[in-house]
Amino acid sequence: MSIDFHAEAEALRPEIIARRRDFHRHPELAFEEVRTAEIVANTLRDLGLEVQTGVGRTGVVALLEGAHDGPTVLVRADMDALPIHEENETEYASTVAGKMHACGHDGHTAIGLAVAKMLAARQDEMRGRIKFVFQPAEEIGEGARAMVADGVLENPRPDATIGLHLWNTLPVGTVAVTSGPSMAAADIWTCTITGHGGHGASPHETRDPIVAAAHVVTAVQTIASRNVDPLEMAVVTVGSIHGGDAFNVIPPVVTLKGTVRTYTEKVKALVHRRLHEICAGVAGALGCTAEVEITPMTLAVDNDPALSERIAAIAAEVVGAENVKRDERSMGSEDVSYLMDGIPGCYFFIGSANPARGLNKPHHNPRFDVDEDALIIGAEMLARAAASFVLPE
Repeated sequence: MSIDFHAEAEALRPEIIARRRDFHRHPELAFEEVRTAEIVANTLRDLGLEVQTGVGRTGVVALLEGAHDGPTVLVRADMDALPIHEENETEYASTVAGKMHACGHDGHTAIGLAVAKMLAARQDEMRGRIKFVFQPAEEIGEGARAMVADGVLENPRPDATIGLHLWNTLPVGTVAVTSGPSMAAADIWTCTITGHGGHGASPHETRDPIVAAAHVVTAVQTIASRNVDPLEMAVVTVGSIHGGDAFNVIPPVVTLKGTVRTYTEKVKALVHRRLHEICAGVAGALGCTAEVEITPMTLAVDNDPALSERIAAIAAEVVGAENVKRDERSMGSEDVSYLMDGIPGCYFFIGSANPARGLNKPHHNPRFDVDEDALIIGAEMLARAAASFVLPE
């Protein structure tokens, strides 16, 4: 493409970094992104875009309509922070106790605004339109569904969805584009084990749900190790156990909560079935009953092969072919999957770690931070990717 998006992204470097740092200082949790959304909406209006606010409660949608007919591409950025108290001591550290951008969404929002600015300047050349989606509540897996319920995928319906994630498992200067499943579907599962409580000194008079729960925790680990094909992927995690309040009382009920992560519907169905069977069977063998409830959280992020090849070719131009990773997968989840459901999409990773500067803490860590060079690479990548749909060669 003849447009020098690299030079334009570099020219916007001070603005991109300043915006990212401003968002970082003022983190807002899921569905609380009022300040962030207002800044986003005002910035997009100033660029001449048609803006909707309150989509999915606190989301912002802006349409950049080209002068000529053509496809519609959805460009997504998420805005929410996490309930984590920041331990970094940078001048742009969070000013809100107990809240911080520990996953890079501040950077995603700043990148999205920069891309809108670069492409709005070419509205008269565009064939088609770009729908910019600034999404709330990714961290709780509800924001994309809320926006879909409010019609974000209609009027017009996208022909493609693209987005990116700053990625601290990869060094700055790299880009990862994976064809097919790249992030897992996430489900929340709850198992309620009911027994018969009593005195801790008389366990023979009880049906102990704590003992049953202990056996269930061990038994469900066999789902991934003994039921799922070793060439497939699945995670079954117990993240919470609650039962009882006194040292000498066997409680009547214990509740387990956890997550299931899978890439395919076939494996997901298998894991769900075995969770029900194992929990009921193990609890029953120990004189208790078990009820399992499984709640879907996100779909798998399944990148379209042809679109992935297109994005990978762009990445090779941006960072060099040797710095493009083609099989970076995670069992983490991302609700961008709902914006790709039935729509060809590609969600790619921008390496953001710099170990030499101590910028390599994992996502959701209280010392998470990124090398801000990744913001410039991300802006160029996303602008090029969107432009490949709507700007003539």
